[in-house]
Amino acid sequence: MNLGNFEIGLPDYMTCTMKQRQTGLIIVLALSFLLAVSAGVFAQSSSTGASGLTVPRFVSLKSDRVNVRIGPSREHNIGWTFVQAGLPVEIIQEFENWRRIRDWEGKEGWVFHSLLSGRRTALVTPWEKSVRTPLRARSKSDADIVAELEPKVLAIVEECAGGWCRVSGENYEGWMDQTRLFGVYPDELLD
Repeated sequence: MNLGNFEIGLPDYMTCTMKQRQTGLIIVLALSFLLAVSAGVFAQSSSTGASGLTVPRFVSLKSDRVNVRIGPSREHNIGWTFVQAGLPVEIIQEFENWRRIRDWEGKEGWVFHSLLSGRRTALVTPWEKSVRTPLRARSKSDADIVAELEPKVLAIVEECAGGWCRVSGENYEGWMDQTRLFGVYPDELLD
């Protein structure tokens, strides 16, 4: 470094080439990006949303026509429309009065909060094509089978305990293995 007639020399270990400076800058920027991303991830895993309720959580569709938008406002385009009331969806994020939801297929989008209900419902094994699921008289694997439900049957969830849920629908009521339902978490307790 030249300061008029006075020159200060840097030790060899402190001098670096332009390429080394660029590499250092890239590393600093990459670390800054990783810190920002990890902060966002931790913020999303928060257990309380804007509504004061737990996120994530399951809810159901209140209406038989629910537009799912690609962003949290009416100005965002509609990605798709649900056409059946009562379907279970998982709220995975909240922004003001908008809820980011995920359906059983893993599709995500934004829905206005008033189109959702706290009523708990579930789909029976929507990920399977043809395997029927036994509905039992009691919450035990050796209890009498009262019905066998097809995949994608919509059920109302009455309660869950001990890995079993009591569900009901048109012309059926009984207990089902909780892992066979989309709309409740494994080992979630509901009463």
